[in-house]
Amino acid sequence: MINVLFVCTGNICRSPTAEGVFRQLVADAGLTAHIRTASAGVESYHVGEPPDARAIEIAAHNDVDISGQRAHAFKPADFTAFEYIYAMDEGHMRILQRRAPAGAKLAMFLEDGDVPDPWYGNMKDFNDVYAMIAERCQQLLAAIVEENNL
Repeated sequence: MINVLFVCTGNICRSPTAEGVFRQLVADAGLTAHIRTASAGVESYHVGEPPDARAIEIAAHNDVDISGQRAHAFKPADFTAFEYIYAMDEGHMRILQRRAPAGAKLAMFLEDGDVPDPWYGNMKDFNDVYAMIAERCQQLLAAIVEENNL
């Protein structure tokens, strides 16, 4: 089983969206027996809460259901439990790097910058972030499939 984790601040906007989109892509590709997807936040203040209602709405509009997800805090065991850990922005990456043991496999979700935090924005911001995440998740899945000969 290949384990993929998406990480943002509180695990209620960006990372649960990425988890939901990626999980749907994995299911559509018939790879659920091979790839497990999760998300977490570097902060714990939203643990147990569902994703932001705006994220849920945008995902549902795109036929992705994230309403059943609940926020989790990133924990040290995640470094060994997940082969792929994607930080949604540089701040998350710095936090993860400070906490990481030697050899932890960390990467930025986007190769060329941060996924903007839509939390203080409006529905357009959430929609833009969704589109960005959906496009990148397709690329990541293709790379993971190729790298692991799935």
